[in-house]
Amino acid sequence: GYRGSRPVRIGNAAYRQVQMDIYGEMMDAVYLYNKYVTPISYDLWQDLRRMADWLCDNWQTRDNGIWEVRSGPRHFVYSKMMCWVALDRALRLAAKRSFPANIQKWTATRDRIYQQVLRKGWNAQRRSFVQHYGSSVLDASCLTMPLMFFMSPTDPKMTQTLDAICQPIAQRGLLSDGHVYRYDTAEAKDGLRAGEGTFNMCGLWLIEALTRAGRTDPKRLTQAHLLFEKMLGQGNHLGLYSEEAGLRGESLGNFPQAFAHLSLISAAFNLDRVLDGLDTHPRK
Repeated sequence: GYRGSRPVRIGNAAYRQVQMDIYGEMMDAVYLYNKYVTPISYDLWQDLRRMADWLCDNWQTRDNGIWEVRSGPRHFVYSKMMCWVALDRALRLAAKRSFPANIQKWTATRDRIYQQVLRKGWNAQRRSFVQHYGSSVLDASCLTMPLMFFMSPTDPKMTQTLDAICQPIAQRGLLSDGHVYRYDTAEAKDGLRAGEGTFNMCGLWLIEALTRAGRTDPKRLTQAHLLFEKMLGQGNHLGLYSEEAGLRGESLGNFPQAFAHLSLISAAFNLDRVLDGLDTHPRK
């Protein structure tokens, strides 16, 4: 691996895994393409409609989650949220384009997913959304909830999740010198060897979540700005970012990583708008 990163694998066990979050990511991309690039075709809509129908019947499937854990399928909060995203964006597309759709079924399922995540994905003791149902483990993927318009950035449950994640790793948070672990490998049972670097993508998710909450809370906006300035120093001399950062700031994991750069662009764009006072309302 890059600069001696371990472990190194030939191939990826994820090809045998189920990852339910991909439907939300794909449908959100199609929704944005239809909105900002060009209207999608009816034939594509037919495929998307079949997918949404399938998701209504299969969203409760356990999966291996965004982090491709090797410890067996679970009900991951991020995966459930992204199933909600898939149906929410399908409903928005159908309404915008007046496409034929199973509106009643999609709406009922979307709402059922939402209520289940709020009921089972929230840990009252940790005062935070957690990695999977029945867990007390924090997970940086929950930072995407306001980015995906699943939760308001100022909802008390979301701000409490931000506060929990912003605690140092030694205090069961995920923050380390301004950088963010995806989860605590010493606490989570993921089937992998404990110990890894912080994830640049997760740090940028935190910056964007703080930015969105910072529209009405100057302290969070200041924290987002400071973390972003620190993140700018994480790139190399060409401004390229790796997947992870080590304890001494060294690049680890995949290099360069597209996910990190996409998150950097999104965080920079949203932070700039809020700091300039141009973005008083979140875009949908």
